[in-house]
Amino acid sequence: MEFRLVIVPGVTVDKWTRMWADRVPSVNLHVVPTAAADAAALLSTDADAGLLRLPVDRDTFHAVPLYTETTVVVAPRGHLVSAADEVTMADLADDTLLRPLDDVLPWPDAPLGERPAGERPADTAAAVALVAAEAGVLVVPQSLARAHQRRDVTHRVVTDAPTSSVGLVWPRERYTDLVEEMIGIVRGRTANSTRGRAPAPAARTPKRRGRR
Repeated sequence: MEFRLVIVPGVTVDKWTRMWADRVPSVNLHVVPTAAADAAALLSTDADAGLLRLPVDRDTFHAVPLYTETTVVVAPRGHLVSAADEVTMADLADDTLLRPLDDVLPWPDAPLGERPAGERPADTAAAVALVAAEAGVLVVPQSLARAHQRRDVTHRVVTDAPTSSVGLVWPRERYTDLVEEMIGIVRGRTANSTRGRAPAPAARTPKRRGRR
């Protein structure tokens, strides 16, 4: 028996996989890495739950928000931003913003300095390579900057950029005891408090009338 958990780039699950092995040793936790754009489709057909970037379709999935990431700018080492601990989007106004096709930030409008759509890098790795070649800068969640870290680039916090949140997500029609176990693990509940199935999410659970 196994529990399939989809994860998107930037999500680290080592601590949670160890806790799962301790608490549910009879069920193998199969971690399934996938691109953020493909995660919802994979979760719908071939997984029990996922650590996905929010928002998701709430008619199809239930989600427990876990954390919101710090957003950073990735710039060539020696760029002016490296002299500061934090910058703003206005500080990047003179730079070309490299926005890859797998960008996960919810930009309200076209960001300042963004290249035309036809010139967007294929993915974050390609965008970081262009940053290293001094072709522009990249604004991403900090976990992705760390995942693609290299010696010829650096990153700094951007205080007013959009942010990306991560949550535990599962199909509304497939809420199970094992999903509840995973909810308890990612929320930091103790082993005792996660024993037994908790009530299903309110959106799918009929309300009971109290006794008079």
